[in-house]
Parts: sequence; C-alpha cells; structure tokens
Amino acid sequence: MGSAQIRVMLADDHPIVRHGLRALLESLPGYEVVAEAPDGASAVREAVISRPDVILMDLAMPVMDGIAATLRIREACPETAVLVLTMSNDDDTIARALRAGAHGYLLKGAGQDDIDRAIRAVVAGEAIFGQGVAERVIGRAGRTIEDAAAAPFPELTVRERDILDRVAAGHRNAAIALELSLSPKTVANHLSAVFAKLGVDGRMGAIISAREQGLGRP
Repeated sequence: MGSAQIRVMLADDHPIVRHGLRALLESLPGYEVVAEAPDGASAVREAVISRPDVILMDLAMPVMDGIAATLRIREACPETAVLVLTMSNDDDTIARALRAGAHGYLLKGAGQDDIDRAIRAVVAGEAIFGQGVAERVIGRAGRTIEDAAAAPFPELTVRERDILDRVAAGHRNAAIALELSLSPKTVANHLSAVFAKLGVDGRMGAIISAREQGLGRP
C-alpha cells in the first residue's frame, strides 16, 4: 500500500462499537474510515458505493447477517477484503464465514495492535485469524481433508460438489443460485469447472456421473 491510506468500512449494528472502532482507527496512522453500516444489507450497498480496501464485518446483524453480506460483497467487490470481527467463535460459524469469502476472523475483545496487524494483513492478501480461532481452523481443516477423501469426487471443492448435487437433483442454475445466495453467472462458472474436472461434455454427462456416485438423491 505504500503511503496510501487504507480505506476501511465498519459494519456493525451497535453504534457504540462502530464509534469505538472509528476512534481506534483514526488514532493510528494510515487509515481512513470511508463508510459505516448498521446491518448486512446496508453493508452490501455501502461497499458497492464506497469500494473500501477492507471491511470490518460483524456477523450478528439485522436485515441480513454478516455471512450473507460477506458472500454478496465478495461477488460484487472482489477487490475488497473482509475481516470478520465478532463474538461468535464456534466452528460452524467460522467455517461458514470463511466459505463466504472472509479473509480473516477476529473475536471482539482483540487489542488495537491485533486489529491493526490483521487489517494490514488481509489488505496485503494474507489470511489471518485471532487468538483461539487459528486452532479451530486448523483442526477443522484436518477433519475436512479426511471427509473429502471419503466423499465422491474429491477433486471437486465443497461448493462445486454442492452445486453438482443440486444439478443431479434436477435443479436449474437460477434455482441453485437462489438456494446458495450466488449469482447465476457464478453457478455457471462453477459448473464449467465441474465439467472440466469430471471430464464430461456438459450437464447431462455430469448428472449421469453424479447419480452413479449417489448424488442428487433426496
């Protein structure tokens, strides 16, 4: 980033938290808070308008939660990094946030130095996790590798397998996009990758292969 200001957006439904984060960042060199959002839907709108370098994203917000907001922001603003700052530290929530595209995950209560370091890391393209979160991520990753080895089509990502399962069940791209909170174009891109990895010519070939492996069943 050099001497350029890091442009930050704050997404949290508690005004006191946003005020505290703004004050913290304004006390440090190199930051500019360009937008705030009190809910997930507002966060998506503000991200598209202000195009921040990074968003500090709470997860428990009204209208649209932070995970859904992260997913939509990462699709609309792929150049914007999302750093989760939340109270939730259970494995499922962490995994869902990372699958949605979050670059880092901190727990509220993190110190000024930790927040500063995490913001600069995710803006630089690194993944970063706060104290107590990294161990959970590593542990879950180990279990995921074991599960993937036993699952059909281990060459596919979890998202690609989810989409293939729905295609094999007869769902169209528009319906899959709605179910998974993706754009139809993103679903089509994932399917193109699935076809290439499975070595099939198109949708029907993928359906046949998937059903042979037990996907697409109720």
